[in-house]
Amino acid sequence: MSERPRLTVLSGPSGVGKSTVVAHLRKQHPELWLSVSVTTRHPRPGEKNGVHYYFVDNDEFEKLIANGELLEWAVFAGNRYGTPRAAVLEKLENGVPVLLEIDLQGARQVRESMPDARLVFLGPPSWEELVRRLTGRGTEPQDVIDRRLEAAKVELAAESEFDTTLVNRSVEQVATELLTLLGVA
Repeated sequence: MSERPRLTVLSGPSGVGKSTVVAHLRKQHPELWLSVSVTTRHPRPGEKNGVHYYFVDNDEFEKLIANGELLEWAVFAGNRYGTPRAAVLEKLENGVPVLLEIDLQGARQVRESMPDARLVFLGPPSWEELVRRLTGRGTEPQDVIDRRLEAAKVELAAESEFDTTLVNRSVEQVATELLTLLGVA
């Protein structure tokens, strides 16, 4: 009898490439289940309810929190985001590996509610490389970049709270390492 899959949480500083790694993983292994978050923000063009996010209003989000239906939740850019608990537990019970891509605050909440979850920290090859990635886009004003860099320092300082660290030198390499941790590779 094989061991039941553990919940795997991928977290790390802004700009480290979490979304890029997850997109690569999903392309290579569509059977990998990535939780669909609940959010209070409005859908962007092309986004579908239940596919990209579950879109709810503030009252519905409050009810989810009050009823303990969210594994974790956080506020980002004025909107709330959360991970539905029931879907995660159902997939794990059915032997499906589950990956959450969430921020540091969410990872800490998951650690509290599911101590056996595997927390994976995605780190940059160097601080200089993270700065380059965050400033290289050229699309944000300096004050926004400065705030992201300050947040990244806090996030990098939390690395020791995680079970495993993967360094994002190559999306393909990190994806392979993550698949091994998930028991898919």
